[in-house]
Parts: sequence; C-alpha cells; structure tokens
Amino acid sequence: MTQPTAVILAAGKGTRMNSELPKVAHTVASRAMVEWVVDACRSAGCAKIILVVGYRQEVVRELFAGDDANGGGVQFAVQSEQLGTGHAVLSAKDQLQSEIAADRAPIFVLAGDGPLISGETLKKLLDRHESAQNAATMATSTIEDPTGYGRIVRDSAGKFLEIVEHKNATPDQLTIREINPSYYCFNASDLFRALDSVKRNEASGEYYVTDVPALLLEEGKRVDVVDAVPAEEVLSANTPEQLAQIEAILLASTAGDQTR
Repeated sequence: MTQPTAVILAAGKGTRMNSELPKVAHTVASRAMVEWVVDACRSAGCAKIILVVGYRQEVVRELFAGDDANGGGVQFAVQSEQLGTGHAVLSAKDQLQSEIAADRAPIFVLAGDGPLISGETLKKLLDRHESAQNAATMATSTIEDPTGYGRIVRDSAGKFLEIVEHKNATPDQLTIREINPSYYCFNASDLFRALDSVKRNEASGEYYVTDVPALLLEEGKRVDVVDAVPAEEVLSANTPEQLAQIEAILLASTAGDQTR
C-alpha cells in the first residue's frame, strides 16, 4: 500500500474559544489538539505531514520545533488569508508537486481540531480508497444528533451524491444521520485539479473542500464513502465546553489503555 501524505488544517483562530491561542493549540489531556491529530497520521503511516498554519502560526510551529521535517517531522504551509478549507489546502500545493505528478498518490485532508481521530480509522479510509481505486474517499459517521454537521446525501441506490452543509440542508436532508466529520482521502492530482474549479461561496466568500467530491463525480471519477468513524471520534472542539468533553474521553481512553 502506498504511503499517504497528510494535510492538516490548522490556520484558524477559533473565536468561540475566547482565547488568543490558535484553535488547534488548545490543550486537551496535556497535549495540544493538533499533536493528537499528527500522531494519528503517523500511526496511519503518513510519510509526509503538512500543517497549514495562519493565525499566530509561530505558536503552532513551536509545538513541533523539535521535529526534523526530512526525518518524518511535520512541514508547514501558510494560509495568508482565512478563505476557507479549499483555499487552505491550496496553500500546500507547492509542497506537494511530486505527489500531484504521481499516478496515484493518496493524501489525507483533515482538521487539526479533531483530536479523537485514530490511526485505525485513517487506515480503514486509506484501505477503501486504494482497494476501490477512488479519486476521493470520505470517512463518515452515523450519529444520533447530527445537528451542525454536513449531511451525506445518497441516491436511491445508496451511492454518494454530495455533502450538504447543515445550514443549507432541506427539511428532508436534515433528517439524515450520516454526517461528514471532515476526514478525506484524495488522489493528489484529482484533488488539486478539482480545487481549481471550486467556486467562492456567495454567503461566506470562502472556498470549501467539501465541494470537491461532487465536482469529481461530475468528471466521472470514482468517489466513495465509508461509514468508518466511531461516534466518539466525531467530536471536534469549537468551545471550551467541547474541549472539556473531549478531554474526558481522552483521559478515559488513556486510563483504559493503561489497565489492559
């Protein structure tokens, strides 16, 4: 199996945290959130890990000051303006030229504020992506309360159609419990070609990576979803309350590992 690359989105401020720290630098279970995400990517076998930084980037860089990028440590790309997740991924394009030129080079794209993601889940995502020869594969989760999450819309045969954000969903789509926790695996060449076609959202003025799978489908590319994310790995930290909830889960998990 090809060694994957990871692009971790870590440029945001996280205004609801009521803190001057970058969102991903907030500590949970004695470590910054983004450190947990990097560990999961390493566990999944990533040969290259790129953090897209922006707001107070020096704080995030300092977290990995001891890493040697040439020896498996993280690299950094800078998103100079906060123009959405699609724009953030494009910020790493210059560092991914060899992957883009390759026939099939898998790239994980995931957020740095989801410290509950596991290497095992990423491995399942990669396995489906490679075995099915997909252009894009998304790891989804089916949860009891999908409020706030993008919904996975399928056709009558169960095939993926699109991701619809909660605020844009119809009443029928709001009943869908299969959600997008923002864990993707793309072919590098397909990803960056599609990103060039992503249009700026009229409401927010931003460019979203969530538009890429539907664009690839329009090209006739193979796009798939795998319902592989346990419900406990879905939660991301947008508020101090969610951060505390995640910390409780991580501490319980760590305690369980130590007693086995």
